[in-house]
Amino acid sequence: MTEFLNNLLFIFQRLSWLSAVDLLLVTLIFFGLLYSLRDTQAMVLFRGMILLVVVIVLFTSLVDLPAFSWLVSSALPALLLSIPVIFAPEIRRTLERLGRAGAIWPMIDRSATVEIEQAIRAVVSASARLSARQHGALIVLQRLDSLNEFVNSGVKMDAQVTPELLLQVFYPNTPLHDGAAILAGGRLVAAACVMPLSSSGILNRSPERQMGLRHRAALGISEVSDAVAVVVSEETGSISIAHSGRMIRRLDPERLENILIAFFRPSRKPGEGSWFERFIPNLPKRRDE
Repeated sequence: MTEFLNNLLFIFQRLSWLSAVDLLLVTLIFFGLLYSLRDTQAMVLFRGMILLVVVIVLFTSLVDLPAFSWLVSSALPALLLSIPVIFAPEIRRTLERLGRAGAIWPMIDRSATVEIEQAIRAVVSASARLSARQHGALIVLQRLDSLNEFVNSGVKMDAQVTPELLLQVFYPNTPLHDGAAILAGGRLVAAACVMPLSSSGILNRSPERQMGLRHRAALGISEVSDAVAVVVSEETGSISIAHSGRMIRRLDPERLENILIAFFRPSRKPGEGSWFERFIPNLPKRRDE
């Protein structure tokens, strides 16, 4: 015990502020890696790779096997080159998040605030009526990231958003019922749009099984962009909202309106608000009940 304390004291004596910064940077890199892989199938691959490396290291260190050790040392560079291929979607998603983080002060046209608020009220009213009728719907509201790629996959409309229009779009068995409606700048730009499906395991761990392709598509578009997706379940009529790969479920119309207004409230001018509020987005707390 005394020797252990002496070794620990020796380490702390050699620790300088530069060493502390070095350790902090390494810790942040591993934290960012694990955080970006959370709730994805890549986390399973990551655990498998760690387990494989640990077993190989223990096996080669405890047993004298020259040929096997040579094979492992020769294959290690190829394994390092294969990591970007295995984790390509997660690396791409992380870089996209870093790119979006560069917009410290997102500029929202204040002249369009009234139109956006009217569109939000129309979305809330339509969601409540669709929920009461148990008509499925997926409404995607564009923020800073352009959704033109997904707009081109649907039917372009460029119409003023009204509850009646959204009810007609998502009326069962109509041509525009399947797919997502995309709103940009307070207008309905397209309907029947194809959204990317989420690869995360959030929905697989859900105790409910009523969430299908609409919820997976809502999570998918929220993972590849900063858009906000509103989902109405066709099975239960429950209203959910997705953003940044997270989903808040079983919302009432009042809370849905409050969340949407919080997302699309005009940004402060540079210098207003705390530095924490400017660097960390105002994302509502996750609920997975």
